[in-house]
Amino acid sequence: MKTWVYIDHFKGEVQAASWEALGLGKTFGAVTAVVLGAGVDAAAQAAFEYGADEVIVVDDASLADYRAEPFASTLSALASSSTPDLILFPTTARTRELSAMCAVDLNSGVLTDVSALSVDGDKVTVTRPIYEGKVLEKAVCEARPQLITLRGRAFPKPARESGRAGALTKAEAKADAKSTVEGYSATEAAVNIGDAAVVISGGRGVSNNPALGLDEKATAQKGFELIGELASLLGGAVGASRAAVDGGYITYAHQVGQTGKVVAPDLYIACGISGAIQHLVGMRNAKLIVAINKDAEAPIFTQARYGVVGDLFVFVPALTVALRKRVGK
Repeated sequence: MKTWVYIDHFKGEVQAASWEALGLGKTFGAVTAVVLGAGVDAAAQAAFEYGADEVIVVDDASLADYRAEPFASTLSALASSSTPDLILFPTTARTRELSAMCAVDLNSGVLTDVSALSVDGDKVTVTRPIYEGKVLEKAVCEARPQLITLRGRAFPKPARESGRAGALTKAEAKADAKSTVEGYSATEAAVNIGDAAVVISGGRGVSNNPALGLDEKATAQKGFELIGELASLLGGAVGASRAAVDGGYITYAHQVGQTGKVVAPDLYIACGISGAIQHLVGMRNAKLIVAINKDAEAPIFTQARYGVVGDLFVFVPALTVALRKRVGK
């Protein structure tokens, strides 16, 4: 089966899930990575080092900024001329748009947010969660090429082999964009919760500590400071429930759940989160879940392997101190 993997990046910084997609593609045999952009030599070399046998590079000034029109036109033209059986994408905001537009151009279909797949000849059967994660659906795409976006952290990331090389093919961009990018503005310098191996989230409970003598939002800020300190110690990211975001305690970028990010970290610690189904949808695939809540009947405990019935304002600082001693920081 002829397999391509699209390498998603922002200004040359590759999304980690791209390497997971490349590792999966490699299990089917020889795999070709596709890198579009400007000044992407480093990304192309990294693709070789993560297992690509061939890398198709389109290095053009018109692709310096991601815009759907030229990226989709270029990728579709490449696929039309080379006829891969399968194109894998990491699931990101860019690739959701890009894969859909390419599917239209190629008269094919796209299967999104896939968490498992099996191959029989050149036919791929995927498994993906539907109905808020309550049901797993098996689906196939009869058209060719099959376009599939993969859920982040659902597949292992391959080991990097420094200095590895392969066949480099250069191609041309196929369209001019009708839009321009005027600039970018940074949001928060923090670990992306979708990529993080450790996520520590706070809920409405972060605002519940009368002993501080502060108002609701000020108390919540103190609670998230404790959570942030623990996350920083573990090299993780800070998440939040919708209740915490709606309460104005923290920005939407941190929201985990049906209307936020879906995460699958190695460790997920829920602090003061009751466990509404909308939140559970976003974190139930974590490998290890720890819950901290004053309410012993909170639904979050049904999902947790370890549970602490107690005050997060007491337990989280104590855990941070203990872990700091353990790791020597």
